[in-house]
Amino acid sequence: MRKIRKIRLIMIIAFFIFNVIFALVLAPFIIFWGSFEALKTVAVGSILTSRHPQVVKAFLSDEQINEIVYKSNGTDSPSDTPIQRTVSDASVGITIEDIKGRAFKGKVMLIKNPKRIKIAVTKELGVAGERVSGLVKDAGAIAGINGGAFYDPNGTGNGAFPDGITVHNGEIVHNNAGNLSTDIVAFDKDGKLIVGHITADDVKKKNIQEAVSFWPALIQDGKRGMFRDEEWGVAPRTAIGQKADGMIILVVIDGRQLTSLGAKMSDLYNLFMEYGAVNAANLDGGSSTELFYNGKVINKLWNWAGERYLPTAIVVMPE
Repeated sequence: MRKIRKIRLIMIIAFFIFNVIFALVLAPFIIFWGSFEALKTVAVGSILTSRHPQVVKAFLSDEQINEIVYKSNGTDSPSDTPIQRTVSDASVGITIEDIKGRAFKGKVMLIKNPKRIKIAVTKELGVAGERVSGLVKDAGAIAGINGGAFYDPNGTGNGAFPDGITVHNGEIVHNNAGNLSTDIVAFDKDGKLIVGHITADDVKKKNIQEAVSFWPALIQDGKRGMFRDEEWGVAPRTAIGQKADGMIILVVIDGRQLTSLGAKMSDLYNLFMEYGAVNAANLDGGSSTELFYNGKVINKLWNWAGERYLPTAIVVMPE
């Protein structure tokens, strides 16, 4: 009797394992070739902007990918479908708005004084990154978003190394670009947002006080940046911009969720145009996308494990 029960148990376990493996093998075909359009859009946007975009290209042609990318909200010109904006919090010098587009939801934080913006860098630079919440608290700030690019030379995934040029209080704290031109998101001594390309020598020449590296520039001196939606897909986004009067615009867009698929670069461009930005740039997005304010994360993180460990954050200091 025990032998029969043991055989049945083994058969049940084997049946379960077979079905799990079968489902995993079948899943990509259902996602990419099935009729679930929302699921397909989320998958394409997520994978296309990940480290393994070849997975999408194994199932879909370039034409099909481009069709999916352009299907969701956004064009290369100002949108004829205005973003819904609702003030959710307003305090001295800071306003937070909930935003909603055709295919995404997110938050916008408006900061009146641009000199309140600083770069926070992990206290264990080259060893381990920190969560945005930790970077905000360490800096004595009241709010923050995830910052610039980072790389992972040892495959540990702990966010220890910022990529490109990182500047804090007028000093280069990390530089793996040498004196090559690199993408930058920076603030000079007057609180002006600078986007585009600079070299390490330009940091002193242009009086840059705070900077991280990321791309693309969305708006540069009032003109549309050079970007193509098909190269970036649809994903959670973090971005920063500035109006002519100096006001800073921090944007986080939730993504890879059925309630918010994410945004294309043209969505961000349209959004900043609607807010009147004269300079704006994309920042690290995806599973890094986060807005931390008054002791809590106020957007909907995509990363199931919670806050990601990162080397830098852009923080808002007290007035």
